[in-house]
Formats: sequence, C-alpha cells, structure tokens
Amino acid sequence: MNLTTMATPIFGSTLGELQQLCAAEGWPRFTARQLCDWMYAKRATSFDQMTNLSLKVRARLNEMATLERNYPIDCQVSKDGTKKYLFKEPSAIGEEAQYVEAVFIPDGDRATLCVSCQMGCKMNCQFCVTGRQGYHGSLSTAQILNQLFAIPESQQLTNVVYMGMGEPMDNYDNVLRSTQVLTADWGLGWSPQRITVSSVGIIPRLRQFIDESRCHVAVSLHNPFADQRLQIMPAEKGYPIADVVSMLREYNWDGQRRISFEYTMFGGLNDSLTHAAELVRLLKGLRCRVNLIRFHASPLTPYHTSTPAAIRSFQDYLNNHGITCTLRASRGEDIQAACGLLAGKQRT
Repeated sequence: MNLTTMATPIFGSTLGELQQLCAAEGWPRFTARQLCDWMYAKRATSFDQMTNLSLKVRARLNEMATLERNYPIDCQVSKDGTKKYLFKEPSAIGEEAQYVEAVFIPDGDRATLCVSCQMGCKMNCQFCVTGRQGYHGSLSTAQILNQLFAIPESQQLTNVVYMGMGEPMDNYDNVLRSTQVLTADWGLGWSPQRITVSSVGIIPRLRQFIDESRCHVAVSLHNPFADQRLQIMPAEKGYPIADVVSMLREYNWDGQRRISFEYTMFGGLNDSLTHAAELVRLLKGLRCRVNLIRFHASPLTPYHTSTPAAIRSFQDYLNNHGITCTLRASRGEDIQAACGLLAGKQRT
C-alpha cells in the first residue's frame, strides 16, 4: 500500500506500513507507534488531536492522509436489545454504492459485534439471504474495522465475530490485517480469544489463517452428508467437508483456541438422528464444539425451521455421544439481524 498518496485513508494501517511511511517522510521511527496509539487505543478521528506529534508532522499528515470515520446511516433496535447498524460503502468493483450491516449483541457482561467483510457474498449458500444477493466487492481493512470503531457502543465491545455478510477466507488479507490491528500490542491489544472468524471451509486459506492467527475458528457445516450439503452449499464441490475436517485434525485444539462448527437446523432436511449419527462419525475424536442454530425463515428461501423437539433430540444425541453441543440463542430476528438474514438493504 502506498501511504504517501494524497488523501490516502490511513486508518487500518499496520505498524509496519506506518513505519514505511515515517521512513519515507524522514520522521523518527517511533512516530509510527504514536500514530497507532492515537488511531486505535485513543480512537482519534483527526490528526490535530495527536498532540505529541509535531505541528509539522500533523500538517503533512493532513495533506497526505485521512482519518475519517464512516458512521452508520441507520440503526434498528430489536425487542431483545440487539442493534443492527447499516453502513453505506462505495463498491469495490465499479458498481453503485452498496450497504453492509453489523450487529451489536449485548448479553450481560458480554457485548459482541458481528461484523461483515464483504458486500454480498460469492458462496451462494441457498439458505442465506446474503448469499442469494450475489457479490458486490470485498471490504478493505479500514472498512471492516470501521464497523467496530464507528458505532456508539465501540468501547463496550468484549468480543467480535466475523459472521456477518461475506466469506472471510475470500477476503483473506483484509480480514487477517483487521484481526492483527485488534490483537497487536500496537493496536487494541485484545486477546485473540475474543475473536471468532467463520468460514464455509476454503481449505488453503483456512489453513493459512490457522497458521498465521490465534483467533477462534468456526466452520459452517450444516449437513454431514456430502451430497446433501452440496445442495445447499456449493462450496462443498471444491472443498468437501470431510477434507475440511481432515485438515483441522492436523492441529492441536488445546482449549486456548477453539474450533467450532455451525449447524443450522432445517426442518426435515438435516435434523434427523441419522444426520446426528453421521455428524458424530465425522467429528469423532476432534476436540470441538457444535453450535446449533435455529433457522430463521425468509421469503427468499424455501426452507423452514426444525421443531423444538427435533432440535432438542439432535442436541441430546450429540452430547450423549461425546460431541459438545449447544443451541445458540436467536437474537434480533424481529429486525432481520439474526444469522443468515443480513441483506444490506436500506429501509424504505
């Protein structure tokens, strides 16, 4: 990235990139760490706030770069306290501006933000509203981080999940860089255990992420039978779930870092005990957790939700056969903020 270009967004830069900038400008090397401290820890929104930088440095930064936030243009509030924020972003592939959403989920002493990494998605999962709208571009590191920094609850956040719009492994570099800003000592200094990054299982990138990051990983599984999974998740063709699980077995999931599998419950489609037994067979011996998700119906998809009895039986079967299984609480369904419902649409 050329950070010396006029009016270049500097927010989202790494310490290394800022050190390159300082070297090019003839500034002391420590100036880069000062910039990081102001942007991330102190959350400055203008260079003039950076009072330990010289007036000359601040003037030059105002000439060459920007720190502007892109604040949400809308916020919907659920009856359960969940908030869905809407951001308007320029498309990365030459189309008109697109909308992306982030979901703030308060839960006792936890405050989680579900962030988006793309405008739409390429994966085309048949049950996902986001996947059905197509792909309109990937978000930059700054655009991903902006979702965390531009909401009113920014400093309340305890956790971040990359489970919003888009496939994180399809925007690998920007997703990884954003997690580095969150976890590095020159950034926010969070523990990687506060961050979970999801994927449908793009094996080369997922392997790379596991090697390069210590964040938790969640894999979208949804059906243990390859032929049935392919019907709802086209990614199964290129990256079979059996191969994904085989790759995950190469790593030591020691409890400090968690691997989990997301399993949306569709009535009559994947919620039988036959599916549960196959899931146990697939995951046997892998230290992991399965998160069941009640399907949230949408007019855009032909599926319906499993009955509470079917979900309970499925969960009990997994727990009784050595697979830790929990049912994720549905949040924000009344404002279309629940899992699989993010559409990136402005209210009319």
